[in-house]
Parts: sequence; structure tokens; C-alpha cells
Amino acid sequence: MHYNCLIVDDETELAGATAEYFKMFDVTAQFVDSAAACYSFFDEGNTADLILLDINLGDGSGFDVCKKLREDLNLPILFISARQSDDDVLIALSIGGDDYVKKPYSLSVLLAKVKVTLKRLEMYRENGQDMTAVFKDDDRESGKFYLDPHTMSAVINGNRIPLKAKEYALLDCLYRHKNTIVKKETLFDEVWGDAFFSDSTLNVHIRKLREKLEEDPNDPKLIKTVWGTGYYLELKEEKS
Repeated sequence: MHYNCLIVDDETELAGATAEYFKMFDVTAQFVDSAAACYSFFDEGNTADLILLDINLGDGSGFDVCKKLREDLNLPILFISARQSDDDVLIALSIGGDDYVKKPYSLSVLLAKVKVTLKRLEMYRENGQDMTAVFKDDDRESGKFYLDPHTMSAVINGNRIPLKAKEYALLDCLYRHKNTIVKKETLFDEVWGDAFFSDSTLNVHIRKLREKLEEDPNDPKLIKTVWGTGYYLELKEEKS
């Protein structure tokens, strides 16, 4: 069976209430209470568009679950946890998480984040003309740099680089404003659906993008930092 959202949380009362709340707003959701049940969910042929994953599970760590799922699945993983430290946030994002929501969370805010992610996934999966609107035909034909929403990847000089959902969304936002400074607040709003997100989340995703796209991530030529303001994607115009 397919669900929009799988919730993996050993706080069954909270997980059940979250799933029921989502269903009221046409977001299909299922919840499981352990790492083992999460693996069984997928082993039994079920699918989900995204996962809400707690860190502290009775039979293991959500960090380990995330790393194992990332071996086979490329779908958004949003951590939900009562752990508040920046170190936990950085670990979660570094190992493959796309977002980090601290407990106690507002159901309405969590639903908004989930809906933003689902909407973006739906856009990427469409096959109409809107799918190619994120890059120009001349960019694609030049073979230098373009985004491929069908595979959620970046193509640089013919080399295809797969990206996670949040990485792609972030690069997409920078691309749409290429050669222009994009303020951090704009990135938070367009990518995470929240203009008041933490800098550490954005910094980790920028670093991961640079590691995948730049020849030297410590001396980036593509994604530039404007200290105290934001970032910009520098693409040199081809001379005719």
C-alpha cells in the first residue's frame, strides 16, 4: 500500500494523533513504533513519499535507520525528536536527513512542512512542460550545467549527480535566481516553507551540495557565500 507519509516513532499516542491529523487534511499516513517495524513496512512492499523519523527508538537509533534506508531509498526523511542540541541536528542532516523538527511540535506547522515537501515532489514527478521550466533549453543543450527534475539530479559537463530532495530543492532555488544573491530568509521560505529556520540547517545543506558539485568544496567556484546575507549560484554566460 502507498502512503504520503510514514511516521516512525515509539511514542505511539503522538504518532497516532499525528497520522489522524494528517488524514483530516488529505495526507495519507501510517505509523510504526520501531526500527524493525519500519524495515518490515518496506520489506512487505509498502511505499511512502516521505518519512518522519524519531531518533530515540526502543530497538535502535533513528540515525542508524536513516543510514540503512539511504542505502536503497531516495525519499525525503524528516527527523522529529525531543533532542535539542545543534550536534544532533548536524548529525541528522549530515547522514541523509532532509529536515529536523524539534518536539514538542505544532501539528499544523508539521503538516505545513510535510505539504511543502509533497508539493515539491509532485512538481518533480510531473511530465508536463512545467517540469522543464526550471532550466532553459540553451542551458541543457550547452551541456555545461542544468537541473533534471525527472531524476532530481544536476548535470555538469555531462556528469549526472544525484541529489536528495532538499538538496535538489535548494539548488533549484539558487538556479532560478542564478548570478543573483539569494537571501537566507528566501531560501528558508522557498525550500523549507519557514522563513525563520536555523542557519545550521542551511549551512549543512550548502556544504553537502558543494561536496557533490565543486571540484574543491573549500574553494567553491559554483555556490558562493555572501557573508551575513545569503548565497548565489555563479554560472558564467556562454559567449556566442
